[in-house]
Amino acid sequence: MYRTLGQGDTLAIRDLGVMPYATALQLQHELVDQRREGTIPDTLLLLEHPSVITMGRSAVESDILLSREEREARGVTVEWIERGGETTYHGPGQLVGYLILDLRQHLRSIRKFVYLLEEVFIQVLQEHYHITAHRDEQHRGVWVNDEKITALGIAMRERITYHGFAFNVTTDISHYEWIVPCGISDRGQTSLHLLTNTTPELVMVKKQVAAKVAETFGFTPSFAYSR
Repeated sequence: MYRTLGQGDTLAIRDLGVMPYATALQLQHELVDQRREGTIPDTLLLLEHPSVITMGRSAVESDILLSREEREARGVTVEWIERGGETTYHGPGQLVGYLILDLRQHLRSIRKFVYLLEEVFIQVLQEHYHITAHRDEQHRGVWVNDEKITALGIAMRERITYHGFAFNVTTDISHYEWIVPCGISDRGQTSLHLLTNTTPELVMVKKQVAAKVAETFGFTPSFAYSR
């Protein structure tokens, strides 16, 4: 039912490997400008970040539970950014995706955009791992029972989306103890590793997610698995 949204247009999919958060953010800003000017197609960036705590527009500093000294000892940085949402964690083993999509041409509705991003992970988990996941009426993202496996945080400039999703693949879930994730203190986090009792290869998960994003939004994927 979603195949016509992108009308078969190209979705450029770029694998950036491991990239510092600030570098990836600067790249997103550049790509948003290029997308607005029409010099690039809609684009999905796939990457991992070194350990970083990101603070969205609704975040409060008290949601960081590590002291400055503890963060420095662990090499954890903090970034205050323009995406929606509150506090979250990114780190090794987590698949982060940033979708640079022109809502002037597709969807138009940010609500529908978020709904379809959630659908991507509900379908990936069901089709490839036989895991039943769901949305939550109160909290955005994708959940398995009462544990979040995919966080969403979106920003938009001149109707071009950026930021995106963080999918826990082999993420060290104990690192979420450093924060109050998304301001939610009474629910947990999970990962594909914990749910399957396996160690999924990130390169395979990237391909599964990229293909499902293209299918769900109605794009023809163009893969560039290099930096």
